[in-house]
Amino acid sequence: MKKLVWVLGGALVVIVVVIAAPYLYKAVRGGDDAPAAAVSTDGAEAAVGDLDGTWVVVPGSEPNETAAGYTVDEILRGEPVTVVGSTGQVTGEASISDSELEAAEFEVRIEGIATDIEQRDTRARSPEILDAEAHPSATLTLAAPVELASTPSDGTTTTIPMEVDLTIKGTTERTSVDVTVLRSGEVLIASGAVPVTWTEFGVEPPSLGFVTVDPTGTVDFLVNLARQ
Repeated sequence: MKKLVWVLGGALVVIVVVIAAPYLYKAVRGGDDAPAAAVSTDGAEAAVGDLDGTWVVVPGSEPNETAAGYTVDEILRGEPVTVVGSTGQVTGEASISDSELEAAEFEVRIEGIATDIEQRDTRARSPEILDAEAHPSATLTLAAPVELASTPSDGTTTTIPMEVDLTIKGTTERTSVDVTVLRSGEVLIASGAVPVTWTEFGVEPPSLGFVTVDPTGTVDFLVNLARQ
């Protein structure tokens, strides 16, 4: 009888471990990364002044801290994971005249982009992937002027389609992106997720047996701009 109890108990432990293993694995590695930064209206205020002028990137504050990076899905040891790499090392400026965004360019330091796993980040900076040594920065540039006159001044957001040129590893691709814009107090905040196919930029998504990275993803940005 005791032997039967031990056998049944052992079988129950095995079943529990098999069922719980994926969840235990995610708990050990910290779970999937947080979503990429996006404009939040928490604490937003009515806008001060008009839009015209030169605006430069500033660090911002929670929940709208300046950040940029990438989002990509991967299969890691059999488990689906959404990976978000980000950095606050973002510079750039925008020029607005008669409520029209005439020019904008932002630069992101590749070396600063980090996820929740250091080994992944080291691999991402290698020549086969983002090649941080030869191409230390990625840039996002406005490709065509955009009308901003309809941007709310009451602390709410609007979404504006824009044409942009994205440059990674010295390769530039033009695409469209929906940009969420918020005027709050004396700052202008914008965020978006640019869809990318990595191989178009000479980036080879890793496929190493224990990890397979999706061939597509997004380049994400949230920038705080203050009038110069």
